[in-house]
Amino acid sequence: MLHRKEHDTMQTLLGRFGLPFFLLLLILGSTAVADAPVKVFLLAGQSNMVGAGQIAANSARNGGQGSLEWLVESSPAKEKYAHLRNSSGEWVERKDVRIWNFGRTGGLAPGYGSNLGTIGPELGFGTVVGEAFDEPVLLIKIAWGGKSIGKDFRPPSAGGEVGPEYRILVDRTKEVLQDAGRQFPELAGRTFELAGIGWHQGWNDRVNQEFNDAYEVNLAHFIRDIRRDLDAPDLPFVIAETGMSGPQEKHPRALSLMAAQAAVAKMPEFKGNVAFVGTRSFYREPDASPSGQQYHWNSNAETYYLIGEAMGKAMLVMVPSK
Repeated sequence: MLHRKEHDTMQTLLGRFGLPFFLLLLILGSTAVADAPVKVFLLAGQSNMVGAGQIAANSARNGGQGSLEWLVESSPAKEKYAHLRNSSGEWVERKDVRIWNFGRTGGLAPGYGSNLGTIGPELGFGTVVGEAFDEPVLLIKIAWGGKSIGKDFRPPSAGGEVGPEYRILVDRTKEVLQDAGRQFPELAGRTFELAGIGWHQGWNDRVNQEFNDAYEVNLAHFIRDIRRDLDAPDLPFVIAETGMSGPQEKHPRALSLMAAQAAVAKMPEFKGNVAFVGTRSFYREPDASPSGQQYHWNSNAETYYLIGEAMGKAMLVMVPSK
């Protein structure tokens, strides 16, 4: 399926130069796209990268507000999300955006959150990058609930014992990249290019004063180390704010951790290749959401979609699509 800008360009060429010239360009363009590397994006973090956004509407709670079904059927913004369903009312599975999530593979669609009934930031992120690139896109999603960067994701350069999840993150990413042609037969024979990392994590450091105080230093070490260990210097890195308490947050540890996340993106060494995305405006109150689990963004599907969308847009600033 052509993007709108591609369709307009082709119509212009057809009218100006005629059918034979247009067909030649189409063949050459198709060959170039087929030879282009598959862009690979790593999505990592803890439970809010895993995702708790509810898909099914619970009519007994707030009329189903905050669910993905409500979002596409009844919300004031439903036109924005109409692309998520086809004319038969089924959730769309994208063919141009593939996803690997701990061995589960397929086209990007709702259901790659903590279970088949939830979404995380991958849906919004994958939609943005999928629309931007002509070549296929692969998302590698590796995230666990309840993990800190002070311990579980602790990078080698931070000193002390390297976090087990850090090692798994590096090892699994390498394994998927090396085996992607087999796991995605439709992409067999293609090359794969690690293009960026999206990071949404911080709750377990936010509730621990020692980890909180060290977060800025640890995250900077993490970025340097993950780039080195994945052999990808200056790999674009997007930090999504741990803002699930919303704009009214006043707790000192929460505020200091979010400030630390923003500060990392402002370090001179990371200029142009690390971005910070504010998320507090995406918070939705419990009475407009499927749950009151503040630490899981009240299970609001719109929130998770918007976080991913904002991460994808920030990524594209650092990874131009053309």
